[in-house]
Amino acid sequence: MKIAIVEDELLAATYLKQLLEEQNIIEITELDILRSKKEAIAYFSTNTVDLIFMDIHLGDGKSLEIFEEIEVKTPIIFTTAYDEYALKVFKHFTIDYILKPFEDEDLYQALAKYETIRSNFDISLTLNTLATLENNSKTTTLHKIAVSNGHKLHLLNERDIAYFFASGKHLFITTNEDKTYIYDDTVKDLIEKLDTSKFFKINRKYIINRDAIVEVVKHSSQKIEVILSPSPEIKTEILVSKMQLSEWKNWLLN
Repeated sequence: MKIAIVEDELLAATYLKQLLEEQNIIEITELDILRSKKEAIAYFSTNTVDLIFMDIHLGDGKSLEIFEEIEVKTPIIFTTAYDEYALKVFKHFTIDYILKPFEDEDLYQALAKYETIRSNFDISLTLNTLATLENNSKTTTLHKIAVSNGHKLHLLNERDIAYFFASGKHLFITTNEDKTYIYDDTVKDLIEKLDTSKFFKINRKYIINRDAIVEVVKHSSQKIEVILSPSPEIKTEILVSKMQLSEWKNWLLN
C-alpha cells in the first residue's frame, strides 16, 4: 500500500511516519511526505496513492484548495487541531480525522476505520465535508480553543487569551498567565471566527484581546503603539496598521 502524508510541520510528519512504520494493521510499501499545498498538487498530478493523511491548514494554503486544482479520488484521514465545533462536521461523513496531538492508539483506530470503508469510499463526501467545514469556520464564533499541552489537549476560554501572534509560518497564543501555545490557523482566517467585540486584528501579525492592552502610545497621527501584558517575547514595537487605525479607534472606544 502506498501512502502520502500532507503536512507542513516536519516534526508532526516525522512522528506520523514513525507510527505508520511501526503499526501492523496495514502493509505499507511506500510512504511519501509532502510539505505544502504546492508540492501536493504537483505530486498528485502525476502520482496515485491508496491513502492520504492530510493536515487541514498548510503553510501555503488550505487542503480544500488542492481539490480545486486537481482530481483526487483517494481516501483521506485528516490530521487537525480544529476545535470541537468543527469536528462535529466529520462525524456525518465516512471519513476519519485524528485530533492533534495524537497517540498511536488514535492512529490505529483511524486505520481500522479506513479498512472498513476503503471499498466504498466516495470522494464527494470528503469535498462536502471540507466545504462545510470552511463555511462553518466563517460563521461560528469561537469561545473556546483547543491547544496542545504535551500529549494532551487543553481548552482555553477566550477570556484566558491575551493575544495571538504570527511568527514565521506559525501562529501562537499567549495567555494571561504568560503561557504560549502553537495554534493551527492563520491570523487572516482566525479573526473571522473570534468575537470581534473582544478581539481585534491590529496588523498582519497580531490579534489582541481588549483586556490585554496596558497602554496605547501615540507616536504620531499615523503611528500608534500598543503595549500588551504579558509582554511579547519578541521585543519590538507592536503598531496598529495604518489601514486599521480608524476601525481600531472605534473598536477601542466601544
